[in-house]
Amino acid sequence: MKAMILAAGKGTRIRPITYTMPKPMIPILQKPVMEFLLELLRQHGFDQIVVNVSHLANEIESYFRDGQHFGVQIAYSFEGRIVDGELVGEAIGSAGGMRRIQDFSPFFDDTFVVLCGDALIDLDLTAAVKWHKAKGAIATVVMKSVPKEEVSSYGVVVTDEDGRIKAFQEKPSVEEALSTNINTGIYIFEPEVLNYIPSGQEYDIGSQLFPKLVEIAAPFYGISMDFQWVDIGKVPDYWQAIQDVLMGKVKNVKIPGHQVKEGIYTGLNVAVNWDKVDITGPVYIGGMTHIEDGAKIVGPTMIGPNCWICGDATVENSVIFEYARLGPGVRLVDKLVFGRYCVDKTGATIDVQAAALDWLITDTRQAPPSEPPSERQAIADLLDSH
Repeated sequence: MKAMILAAGKGTRIRPITYTMPKPMIPILQKPVMEFLLELLRQHGFDQIVVNVSHLANEIESYFRDGQHFGVQIAYSFEGRIVDGELVGEAIGSAGGMRRIQDFSPFFDDTFVVLCGDALIDLDLTAAVKWHKAKGAIATVVMKSVPKEEVSSYGVVVTDEDGRIKAFQEKPSVEEALSTNINTGIYIFEPEVLNYIPSGQEYDIGSQLFPKLVEIAAPFYGISMDFQWVDIGKVPDYWQAIQDVLMGKVKNVKIPGHQVKEGIYTGLNVAVNWDKVDITGPVYIGGMTHIEDGAKIVGPTMIGPNCWICGDATVENSVIFEYARLGPGVRLVDKLVFGRYCVDKTGATIDVQAAALDWLITDTRQAPPSEPPSERQAIADLLDSH
């Protein structure tokens, strides 16, 4: 069975991570989110997968290759061109990407699914496809019901009593929302749907194809299903997703490594004297990370591989990516550290290099910087503000 993963977006809402990493490669405890999608597709018999790529396409292609290590077959549809020797992404929209694949060679010849490459899901795809076929649908949107007070964060789908889609509302106010069912970015299509997508131009599934299907009264349905759906569209979403995984709330993601103490998991060869640090789980510490004596770590916290946490540093409810060095006395609470950036849980970002703060948060592959003691407390207070 065939599927498509949408992986061409720039991920502007989850910067700074997506400056150097495409959204499908964002790790959930060291494993790219797209890898979880491949596992789900394989479990439900979808083993022929085309991925449209554009922004930082090489990162995705060099990791997943042809899919054989993941038990599937993968091909890539690159959207962009080379300019002055550099790959320049030029995404053509989610529907435009589908049409481009079909115009190249008719790949979609039976019922197929399309998934956004940036969400963690545990959906029963087999049941969803069975429902879609029973309805005789040309297209089906997999929906999820959310509390009414949350509808303004999502695209709302309005259906009749038979499940036929009547309208969409993009992030309506709570008062205006006509439904609590939201669009999860998981779609089931018949090949005929491609007849409604123009060739050779940018075209979007949600804002262009779907309104067209409603307008022509096509057999277009929505099915509300109860499943886990962790969207990592924005930095606060990602921060929350990692917290949920560490707290055991995401049932299809296991904490990697081995458990050394209650709620404390490590990768290989972590350098730490457990008697001289204060660590309260759930905490994951990646391989080849050094935790100095006197450090304090409070979960839920993830510290990536090859990090160095200096003595008297405190890390609480935070996500630290690989190769981060946290200087002595730094106090990170509700923060995400990615390279030269420190982001709080609302998404506000500090560029520690541009702000001349890299003496406190830096790369472990660099020589340790000098530490101006007069500035230490001030910057600790800044990073701890929330």
